[in-house]
Amino acid sequence: ARCSEAFEVTLPLREIFNQPKLAALAAFIDSCDRGLQGPPLLPVSREQALPLSYAQQRLWLLDKIDGGSAHYNMPAALKLTGTLNQDALKQAFSAIVARHESLRTCFIGGDDGEPIQVLQEADTFDIPFTDLSTLTIGIREAEIAEVIAKEAVSAFDLSQDLMLRARLLKVSDLEHILLVTMHHIASDGWSMGILVNEFSQLYRAYVQGEEASLAPLAIQYGDYAYWQRQWLQGDVLEQQLDYWQNQLSYLPVVHSLPLDYARPMVQSFTGDVHASSLDKNDVARLTALCQSHGATLFMGLHAAFSVLLSRYSNEQDIVVGTPVANREQSEIAELIGFFVNTLVLRSDLSGSPSFHDLLGQSKRCLLDAYDHQQVPFEQIVDRLQPERSLSHSPLFQVMLSLQNNDQGSLSLPGLELSMVEGGGQTAKFDLTLNMAEEAGGLGLYWEFNTAVFKDETIVRMAEHFEVLLSALLQSPERDVFSHELVTSREREQLLESSQDIECLTSCLHELFEEQAARHPEKIALVYEASRLSYGELNRRANQLARYLTAQGVKPDTLVGLCVERSLETVVGMLAILKAGGAYVPLDPANPQSRLTYMLEDSGVQTVLTSQAVLAQLPVLADKALCLDDEAVQAQLSDMSVQNLSVSSLGLASHHLAYVIYTSGSTGQPKGVLVQHNNVTRLLGTSQAHFDFSEADVWTLFHSYAFDFSVWEIWGALAYGGRLVIVPYWVSRSSGDFYQLLVQEKVTVLNQTPSAFNLLIAEDSRRDEPLALRYVVFGGEALNFTQLKPWVARHGDNTPELVNMYGITETTVHVTYRRIREQDLTQGRGASLIGKPLADLDILLLNEKQVLVPDGIGGEMYVSGHGVSRGYLNREELSAERFVCLPGQGVKRFYRTGDLARRQEGGELEYLGRIDHQVKVRGFRIELGEIEHALATHSDIQEALVLARDNGENNSQLVAYLVVGDSERETGALIEDVKGHIRQALPEYMVPSAYMILEALPLTANGKVNVKALPEPDIGLSRAEYVAPKSDT
Repeated sequence: ARCSEAFEVTLPLREIFNQPKLAALAAFIDSCDRGLQGPPLLPVSREQALPLSYAQQRLWLLDKIDGGSAHYNMPAALKLTGTLNQDALKQAFSAIVARHESLRTCFIGGDDGEPIQVLQEADTFDIPFTDLSTLTIGIREAEIAEVIAKEAVSAFDLSQDLMLRARLLKVSDLEHILLVTMHHIASDGWSMGILVNEFSQLYRAYVQGEEASLAPLAIQYGDYAYWQRQWLQGDVLEQQLDYWQNQLSYLPVVHSLPLDYARPMVQSFTGDVHASSLDKNDVARLTALCQSHGATLFMGLHAAFSVLLSRYSNEQDIVVGTPVANREQSEIAELIGFFVNTLVLRSDLSGSPSFHDLLGQSKRCLLDAYDHQQVPFEQIVDRLQPERSLSHSPLFQVMLSLQNNDQGSLSLPGLELSMVEGGGQTAKFDLTLNMAEEAGGLGLYWEFNTAVFKDETIVRMAEHFEVLLSALLQSPERDVFSHELVTSREREQLLESSQDIECLTSCLHELFEEQAARHPEKIALVYEASRLSYGELNRRANQLARYLTAQGVKPDTLVGLCVERSLETVVGMLAILKAGGAYVPLDPANPQSRLTYMLEDSGVQTVLTSQAVLAQLPVLADKALCLDDEAVQAQLSDMSVQNLSVSSLGLASHHLAYVIYTSGSTGQPKGVLVQHNNVTRLLGTSQAHFDFSEADVWTLFHSYAFDFSVWEIWGALAYGGRLVIVPYWVSRSSGDFYQLLVQEKVTVLNQTPSAFNLLIAEDSRRDEPLALRYVVFGGEALNFTQLKPWVARHGDNTPELVNMYGITETTVHVTYRRIREQDLTQGRGASLIGKPLADLDILLLNEKQVLVPDGIGGEMYVSGHGVSRGYLNREELSAERFVCLPGQGVKRFYRTGDLARRQEGGELEYLGRIDHQVKVRGFRIELGEIEHALATHSDIQEALVLARDNGENNSQLVAYLVVGDSERETGALIEDVKGHIRQALPEYMVPSAYMILEALPLTANGKVNVKALPEPDIGLSRAEYVAPKSDT
């Protein structure tokens, strides 16, 4: 500003960077046309009503909305040790208030509704005095703390108060505490330095009996406000606004940093501060790197901070605000007032940039922003018209600032001064990183909103920033996502290996044979009225196994199994395993095209089936072995009933047990190769969490082509329990299934959350006692809230409720989490999946396979004895999904494609599939959080929320609701539901459409059949809809 005025030219800041040599800059100045930008800043008459500046008007409106609040108070508390001259103190403050009109300006609504400034007379400034010296030390300290806190949160009345107040507390004759509070509408950070310098000069002069000599002010803040309104309009304003509209188009509405608490509907300003620092060596290295790019230290810090935010949020479009002094004219350099403006900085971290790349981008971003800094932030908001919400600030919620202007030196004769901590800490944004250059390096002050962040989260973030910056400086040419954030301590904890548990060397069917030998007469299988003992099941399976070995079945031979649910389902499985083969389950309920593909892909030469199924099965008759064919039965009857020796077959636990096909991203299913030892170790390690025994009764509820069935079948037979095979039609009827549970006295129930929802509703209508000891959830994410009605009736101990995350490629179950009643009321309905089983490890990695710290989402990589062999005939996909990681030796990991974050204590929270991340109108949405809020409504039994394309390349949230016996009209019910969730969620999370269903449609595996859900029509979204009873 001084250079521009001295040479009477408009000198853009970027030219300082473009012309780093003095001679070149001088030549540029000489080539410029003479004349300053904009009209001169001159005093204006006080006879007319003066407007507020744009920034003041915004704070005035916020104050009106809040009904008067302390959110924009600027409090400070100073301890004064020594002889205090109270008269000089009062005179100094009085002189400052008289000198700066901004401190004695109040604000009222004008005749046209627009606010105007009202200037008060420069009366003597009053400083209330309280003598605490007579109190005992303990009482006095408590009183001081209380007064400081109250003063900090005491609101200003903008319509009549001075914008500066002070209060003096006497501790002793030689110790006082001075409390000074300003309102941001009349001050900013730069102003604090002016206040300190002028107060020092004035107090010293009054104490020493001298005349205070401060240079007269050319103008007052009111003159600036009038000038701003006159100049910043028309083409000048449009040119500035056009830049910001282009720069901030399609801006994310809110950041995606992981929050510790659900965002309140109305923004809270409660805050705290965590202090950390960067040592001078790192600051020097960063400064040198920035200078090599022709950039400032702040540009480098902004680039590094953007990387941190990107790594934490898993987003590449990063937005932060930063304050700019906005004192380009010399006339306002010494004014106390609200001049500071806020610039919105946007960083693009797509394309795996290096730190060199980002530093250059940050330089360009900031120079462009400085070129357009005159337009007030409030004007940008008005132009962009972002979706407004009381839950967060518009355009950005994270602030970054570097304090490098003169903050003044407060030196008072006869007094030693020190800051007193205390007062109500506020946070204007979710997170603000205030940086200050200090003797030892750079002080970092992390101001955070305690309504959304925990203190320990911010402490970790500060540590990670230091680790990240050091790595960025070490290798600025590397992809910024390839650097680790974690500290050495965290790395050691995160890489802590699972227990080295010795795997069972037995084959899967050998566990069954042990039980058959122990109690051959005990019932093993139940299907409707049929029963089969362990001994009879073993004999029949042995006969069929010998038939299969005669047909050439040997270790790793794949044998198809395509039968309706019956006793023969398990007989066939056992026989295939006993023969050394691996079973390929082919559910006859699958579409024929899927069956055809699986038969061709697996290359099975034999398919165990029945005559009825064969008629519809796309397989040649010579490959089919119909178990109900009389000729086959006759041949089987001649076979030996003795067990086959695994050694004679050359069979070992590393051979295949089954190949289950799962859905593939290419549209074709893929076969997962699972070995005997993958399953036997599952049964062994999980027993640490359960006490399964021969007294247990299990159900085979799911399709035997769904890997949950592996747990159901072999969990029962390996422990000597009884397995009740649930007829398909019973599995589709909650009433009939409930009756079966009662009748068979089932003790171990395995369910997908969607299927169990139906059982919860049925349970509420039934009084018959259940014998359940365990309910194990798997197959899909569990929203704990849905269990409230069940827990209200049964508690959380009988039966025990267990959530087990798992995937086919890692053998059914990976984690264990016991669900307790308090879980249902805590958190945001998150799906807590607990910790990995004892012989498994889970690493959370980013897209560059770098460890992510606790609290940050990452893809789950699973290693250990449960990791299967790979995919059948899909070598390239196997190599992509079953990987070895740097530094992990030959250990194989499976890339799950599932996101999770590790919470305190090591528990994992499931976040969903990577390819199912939902964003609506720029917000990243956690659908489970909305479902949780919906489920708390008394009339809703079940809720599912999806993001559907509305046909305009935008997504809208659709809520599918299953209601109870409510007698209310549908429209009235939906309006009540909307009102209910608006009490718990911000507006952007409220669904746009609602569908009332009789029940959520389920697949054969008991999962929600999303494809069968109706497409919403906004106009018809209140119509009732009856869900289909089957997949098709």
